[in-house]
Amino acid sequence: MPIPVSNALHKYLNKEEQIGGYEAEALYTETLNSIYLSAANLLNCSPSEIAFVESATRAWDMAFYSFKFNPGDKILTTIAEYGSNVVAYLQQAKRFGVEVVFVPNDEFGQIDVNALSNMIDEKVKLISITHIPTGGGLVNPAKAVGEIANAASIPYILDSCQSVGHMPIDVEEIGCDVLCITGRKYLRGPRGTGLLFVRNSLLNKLEPPILDQHAAELISPTEYLIRPDSKRFENWEQYCAGKYALGVAIDYALSWDLGAIQKRIYSLAGNLRQKLSQIDGIHSTDEGVEKCGIITFTADQLEPVIIKQALFEQRINVSTSKGAGSLVSFEKRGLTEVVRASVHYFNTDEEIDHFVDVLKKIIAK
Repeated sequence: MPIPVSNALHKYLNKEEQIGGYEAEALYTETLNSIYLSAANLLNCSPSEIAFVESATRAWDMAFYSFKFNPGDKILTTIAEYGSNVVAYLQQAKRFGVEVVFVPNDEFGQIDVNALSNMIDEKVKLISITHIPTGGGLVNPAKAVGEIANAASIPYILDSCQSVGHMPIDVEEIGCDVLCITGRKYLRGPRGTGLLFVRNSLLNKLEPPILDQHAAELISPTEYLIRPDSKRFENWEQYCAGKYALGVAIDYALSWDLGAIQKRIYSLAGNLRQKLSQIDGIHSTDEGVEKCGIITFTADQLEPVIIKQALFEQRINVSTSKGAGSLVSFEKRGLTEVVRASVHYFNTDEEIDHFVDVLKKIIAK
C-alpha cells in the first residue's frame, strides 16, 4: 500500500479503538460514502452501479449466482478462465443442466473473437471472461468481446481482478454489464476489500443469492423490498477501515493517471521480458497480442517453487501460479506451475537488472 493508504487504514482503526465501531462509522459517513463516486470516476459509471464487498471473488460470486439458468442454457467463457470462476460455472451446470463452453483461443493465445461470434445462438445466456488471467501476461480483448455480447443482447461479466489499477478501465467503452475488482492488487488498497459494478439496466433482473437488511428492507412480517441500486449486493456489516482506505487508494491511482500507470508498467514488463529471453533455459509462458505487467516463466534448471524460495532469500518477491488457478489453459499447454513476477509503476529498471542478475546466479548453481 502507498503511505497515504496505509495512513488512512491506521487512522480509521485508531478511531475505532478510541470511540468505538458505530461511532467511527457515524463520524466518517460522508467519507465512506465517497468511495462510490471515486469508483464511478475510476470506471466511468454511475455511483449507483457500485457495491463495496470484501473481495473480488465475493463480488463476482454475488453477481454470477444472481443469474437464473434453465436446462440447455450455455455459458461461454475462455480457455484462460480463473479456476474459481470455472468451479462456479460447473456448480451451476450440475444444478440447472447448463452447458459450460470454452471458447477456443486464437493463434496468439487470447480468446478468439471470431469463434466467439460464431458460437452465439439462442441458448447462450451469459458470456463471462477473465480480463487478465492469474497465470500469465495475457490481456484478453475485452472490448471486442463486449461488442459481440451487446450486439446479441447477452449479459457480459468481466473479471477485472488483475486489470483495474493496472490500466484504464471504462465500462462504457468495454461494454460489460458486470465487473469485479479487488482492492489488494494493482489498486494498492488493503486486503479484504473489493468492488462490484453492475449496470443499472441489468439490476432489476438480478436478485442476489444472499440478502440482509442492508440489501433489502423488511416492510412487513411477510414482505421485503430489494433496494434499487447495486448496494443490494452488499452486506450491512462491512470492513469500514478497509473501505475508507480503498477510497484513498482509488483517488491515489487516479491522481497519477491510469494511462500513465499502464505505460510505465508495460515499459518495465517489456524490459524484463526482453532480458529473460536472453537467459538460457528460461521460457516465457505469457500469451496474447497485448501483454501486461504480469511476467510468467519456467526454467529448465529448477522448479518454480524452488526459484521463488531462492529469490525470497535474496529479498526479491515473486509468486508461483499453479494449475488450479488456470487449470484449463495449463492443461492444454502442458504446464503445471510457473514463476510469476509482477511489476508496478514503483519498480525501477535497476531493480529489474538486479532481479535478472540474481536469477542467473540461482539457476547456475
